[in-house]
Amino acid sequence: MMDHSGFKNHQNEHLIYAGRAGFAVLILVIVVGVLVWRYHDLQVNRYQDFVTLSDQNRIHARAVPPPRGLIFDRNGVLLADNYPGFILSVVVERAVDREALINELRALLDISDDDIERFNKLLARRRPYESVPLRINLTEEERSVLAVNEYRLQGVEISAQLVRNYPKKDYLAHVLGYVGRINEQELKKLDPIAYSGTHLIGKTGLEKYYEADLHGEVGYEYVETNARGRVMRILDRVEPKRGKDVYLHLDHRLQDLAYQLLEGERGAVVAIEVATGGVLAMASAPSYDPNPFVTGISTKAYQALINSAERPLFDRALRGQYPPGSTVKPVYGIAALDSGIASASYAVRDPGFFQLENEPRKYRDWKRGGHGKAINLYDAIVQSCDVYFYTVGVNMGIDRLSKYGKAFGFGADTGIDLPAEASGIMPSRDWKRGSRGIIWYPGDTVNTSIGQGFMNATPLQLAVVASRLASRGEVRAPKLVQKIGGDLIPNPLTDVMNIDSRHWDHVLGAMAGVVTDQRGTARRALAAIKYPMAGKTGTAQVVGIKQDERYDASKMAKLQLDHALFIAFAPLDNPRIAVGVIVENGEHGSSTAAPVAGQIVDAYMKFYPHQVTPLEADVVAVDSAGSDFE
Repeated sequence: MMDHSGFKNHQNEHLIYAGRAGFAVLILVIVVGVLVWRYHDLQVNRYQDFVTLSDQNRIHARAVPPPRGLIFDRNGVLLADNYPGFILSVVVERAVDREALINELRALLDISDDDIERFNKLLARRRPYESVPLRINLTEEERSVLAVNEYRLQGVEISAQLVRNYPKKDYLAHVLGYVGRINEQELKKLDPIAYSGTHLIGKTGLEKYYEADLHGEVGYEYVETNARGRVMRILDRVEPKRGKDVYLHLDHRLQDLAYQLLEGERGAVVAIEVATGGVLAMASAPSYDPNPFVTGISTKAYQALINSAERPLFDRALRGQYPPGSTVKPVYGIAALDSGIASASYAVRDPGFFQLENEPRKYRDWKRGGHGKAINLYDAIVQSCDVYFYTVGVNMGIDRLSKYGKAFGFGADTGIDLPAEASGIMPSRDWKRGSRGIIWYPGDTVNTSIGQGFMNATPLQLAVVASRLASRGEVRAPKLVQKIGGDLIPNPLTDVMNIDSRHWDHVLGAMAGVVTDQRGTARRALAAIKYPMAGKTGTAQVVGIKQDERYDASKMAKLQLDHALFIAFAPLDNPRIAVGVIVENGEHGSSTAAPVAGQIVDAYMKFYPHQVTPLEADVVAVDSAGSDFE
């Protein structure tokens, strides 16, 4: 019998083969099933997701910054405009190597360390695929260089935007202020949507105060890009809304004249239209050109400005604080009459000094030897007699001096539409106790009675005081802006001082005598004025003079000379313009400051020969009783 165990078992092999083939088919079916499921998931279930992602790679939404509103003077002359400029920006997601790209750009263009520092700070606050500005206001040559090298500058964008420009340069720098690049601190406070794509913001002056109106509303555009991120075409666009135009009360001709009159001096001029409270001129000298700040001033140029002994960046009209000197005398004259401390006929003897009871110290009059035996209020204002006001001031006391001084605008913000206004100092017992920690002394009252001692005022406040004197006690905040867009900005009266008209007549008549009386301190300086004008000279002491010494300008440095001040309004019978002037170290208000005020007033009268009436929006009912000091 033969043994067949060594032969193949075909049936067994068939079963094994069939099993293996079936397993392979099963694996293949599973794999194909997974592929079909995955294909269905990608092509059907997640179709819209991938379409969106694809569009995001190809289509991008980018912000379109709005054109900034323009600023005009009262006659429609353009004071702040926009001109086309080109900005170099970087989209870091499209740059292969950011640092290498920056180095490449620095080799092609003049990019400063300040530009790099600002760029790096802005990177932290940007949104994905949002361009970050590196250089503003490229020249035509620089744009050409970038165009030639475009193929190797992935992530770089050149966009056209409007850049701020100030045609008047230094003549309006402190009033208009300037716009500059948004910094890191500002980014944290700003609405990221409202300022998307915007690189500039108001930093100082009217540009800052009216930022919300001037800025406008951002727009958007949807653009198609190629694989390298270059914009191929614009698919859709939502237009931005330009900022509102702003119209000022200010007259650029008076502003120009004010700066020309202050040429070579440090000082300030402020002119106010009495009927409206509108600021006609507001000059601070010396000044600076704000245009370099728009595109980014260099560190060297900025250091030169802040280290200058002339302090051109300092706004003297708004923030300069000086002893008002004798310009306070009309205010204290009104106070003496209204409070019943002195009558119009009350007279004092002026031997050239004043002494407090039981005190040996002598408070000198500016005129050595005095003004005479019987000096009344009219004489005291016309001749600027210190002894009269020493006497009356001590009789009134600091409480009354402080109350009336504050009513006329000393020691408080005026309410002008500018940021960072200084409030000056109208001293009082409480003020000295709070700021110095000591009590008020009678000698402090003596100094305050002639606008010296602790008392300080800004040139703007001096103009406000002149305006309130001219209007016989009408209290109205000074305003620069007359209209925003098509809307008039109301500037209503907030109070009217309830003072007897006879007191106004007497004091304002004395101020007219300052200009016209033979003994008037400003008679010579304003002899050419052809209409009735009222004023008051002032001299503010800069360095102390010992009792046994005389003021000798020839032995003093320029910075030690007295400040020269003058307040004025005209015409006398129906005042239309009020002016405050200070010339630092100008020595005499009569010879230095008064001629400046005279020329400003004279120019205004020529420019506006007819009476200017208040804007309808300014006419607001005020309680006829006004405010009563008693």
